[in-house]
Amino acid sequence: MAVSVRAVNNCAVLRSVATPPLSIFRHRNFNSLLHNSQFRRRRPKLSELSFSYHQSRCLLGVRSYSIQSLFDSIMSEFESMRKIGSRVSATKNKLGIITSGSVVEDKVEKRALKKGLLLEFKKDSERFLLAVAQKPDGRKNWMVFDQNGVTTSIKPQQITYVVPGVENFDQTDISDFIQKAQNNLDTTLLEFAWVELLESNKSVTAEELAEMIFGSSEPLESYCAHLLLSRDDIYFTSLHSKGPAVYGPRTTVQVEERQRRKLAQEAADKEFEEFIKLLKSARKLPLDAKPPKSSWKVDDTVWHKIESLQAYALDTCKDDEQKTAGMILKAMGMVKKSSSAIGLLIDIGYFPVHVNLELLKLNIRTDYADNILSAAENLLLESSDTDEVDRVNLTHLKVYAIDVDEADELDDALSATRLQDGRIKVWIHVADPSSLVQPGSILDKEAFKRGTSVFLPTATYPMFPEKLAMEGMSMKQGKLCNAVTVSVVLHSDGSIAEYQVENSVIKPTYMLTYESASELLHLNLEEETELRILSEAAALRLQWRREQGAIDTTSIDTRIKVANPDDPDPIIKLYVENQADPAMRLVSEMMILCGEAVATFGSCNNIPLPYRGQPQSDIDLSAYAHLPEGPVRTSAIVKIMRAAEMDYRKPIRHGIMGLPGYVQFTSPIRRYMDLLAHYQVKAFIRGESPPFSAGQLEQMSSNVNMQAKIAKKLFYSSLRYWILEYLRRQPKEKRFRALILKFVKDRIAALLLTEVGFQATAWVSVGSQIGDEVVVRVEEADPRDDTLSLKEIVQET
Repeated sequence: MAVSVRAVNNCAVLRSVATPPLSIFRHRNFNSLLHNSQFRRRRPKLSELSFSYHQSRCLLGVRSYSIQSLFDSIMSEFESMRKIGSRVSATKNKLGIITSGSVVEDKVEKRALKKGLLLEFKKDSERFLLAVAQKPDGRKNWMVFDQNGVTTSIKPQQITYVVPGVENFDQTDISDFIQKAQNNLDTTLLEFAWVELLESNKSVTAEELAEMIFGSSEPLESYCAHLLLSRDDIYFTSLHSKGPAVYGPRTTVQVEERQRRKLAQEAADKEFEEFIKLLKSARKLPLDAKPPKSSWKVDDTVWHKIESLQAYALDTCKDDEQKTAGMILKAMGMVKKSSSAIGLLIDIGYFPVHVNLELLKLNIRTDYADNILSAAENLLLESSDTDEVDRVNLTHLKVYAIDVDEADELDDALSATRLQDGRIKVWIHVADPSSLVQPGSILDKEAFKRGTSVFLPTATYPMFPEKLAMEGMSMKQGKLCNAVTVSVVLHSDGSIAEYQVENSVIKPTYMLTYESASELLHLNLEEETELRILSEAAALRLQWRREQGAIDTTSIDTRIKVANPDDPDPIIKLYVENQADPAMRLVSEMMILCGEAVATFGSCNNIPLPYRGQPQSDIDLSAYAHLPEGPVRTSAIVKIMRAAEMDYRKPIRHGIMGLPGYVQFTSPIRRYMDLLAHYQVKAFIRGESPPFSAGQLEQMSSNVNMQAKIAKKLFYSSLRYWILEYLRRQPKEKRFRALILKFVKDRIAALLLTEVGFQATAWVSVGSQIGDEVVVRVEEADPRDDTLSLKEIVQET
């Protein structure tokens, strides 16, 4: 048998001329053996290759082989490798690869760049391109012509491989060269080479691997070997960080572990691909055919990915969720940002089109646990009244309950009469939930956690379970209702002459909206004398408060109701309410009067209460006299007001209201701080000690006020969203009147859209002044992006 000698690593390596390259072993029976762990731990027997004499002749081409000669050739190669390996001092690298440092160094050959060389370079973190060297670019860089037909300058450190044996490569042949290489890649050959090299403790260069598996180290074969090695993360690891790469075989344990990881990753990739198909399929369906939200929760693997998208949409991602969501958005061809995740979840039907993201972000309690609902049901069935014997019967009074037309919880009502001496007496009747719910009870604890009812354009989430709040606690027209009544006799100047706080039972006569109450006041009907007296009392109180330094901060408020928010195109009802409206002024003045009376009652009887105040500041109202009364002046004054303060032992002055003391008392169904005031006052009326000390009230108010702030933030963000959605739907030609509140910069003005009750900014004409009215149209409104663009319509004179 003829033998040739070739020099590798300064050592003589014997290779039988008759020994075929490993590429002939690409046979299905042999490939199955490569996956057998027992086969890996011993030298393969030629008989296990299952090659027949005729098959080997066909595979090896024109050269004729016998089974014995083939066996002798392979055994000769094995023996030569073993002898060489025994002469090399092997060391283990940090991955457990057995190799020789000197052998690795000998294999690394630096090649100087010159025109016409074929090379591979790293374009970016994910792309490697083949190119032909053109000319130097400066001292170190080179201009190259890459496979995409682009000429670019690259740094030496970008070069990952120089194809050997190539001179003056024709750049037009790059694509053909790449295609041939791709057609010749077979990872099975790499696995067989790993078995060989692991047994002989050998490292290998791309050219040596090409000779080993293809029987040739020609340019194409060498490049194929480089691709196999550089893309492989199972069998080989790079041993040299600079210059041409040298690769060593990983240990059997490492290979098996990496194969397990690869199989697991392939399974995960397949699962991910199926999920993306599911998203794309759902995305294509019409809105009425989208899968229900519950269907995304059936499969845990699907639900985990949906949760990641939701967390990404809400900006509450953990690291693993962010990675998963980013992969999903990338696979869907979308930009990696929260708005993309929102859009995708809407497109698949998981989120409704007008999903309230703030509601989800703030984790607002929208449902009640079964035990809370059961407790509420039991209270309604028992219908016991702990204060029944102490209640004053006020059913003879005409009682007006005035509120918005869609009010869910009616918790205050009013009565009035004129005394024989001409003074006015008013009664402020307040719902009495504390007659049902006791401090420390399961329902009280739940209300404390919530802190307040949450009112949104789309829904109301009450502090108490809905049935209890609406049926057991709220006032109803023509029905006997328990109340806590604060009665006040006014001096002729509007100050408090007498007051009394007592448990009562009333029978509301009228349930009026603000609009209908204002209409009745305008009609001045003889039979509604009590309503006129209430209006007169409100006027007296406003005048008195102003004399005490109160600052009028009436403004325009917007109220929106959306009946079907889950529909893509819901119906939006918008109401604009002027707080200076007679009926609204009447109600607000009576509520303020009630708060002053309760504060006085608490002060006289040393009752710890949540007394609320607000420093007067040094507001010089004359400085704002040039501004029109109403929203323009209010907007300017509100900006300089100081924050409210609390005291739980004694009243503190409320400078803005012009009161010596104030306690919120009129909304105990919807505000827990009001309920706390009821607990304290009612205990005193019964002759008991208040359930909470001043210190306990202060501690409890910390949680309650935090919840109230969250609810307020949610209310305003939701209101803004739906106002913008309302404006988005308006015809482009529609015009809106707006008041100039102030100038932000140059001619950019803060405007109040008076027909919408919404503030925005826009450029206004030169010569416009604060308080002027301008006309604008909506150029663009996007509630999801929270943007509004207005343009002034200049009136021709």
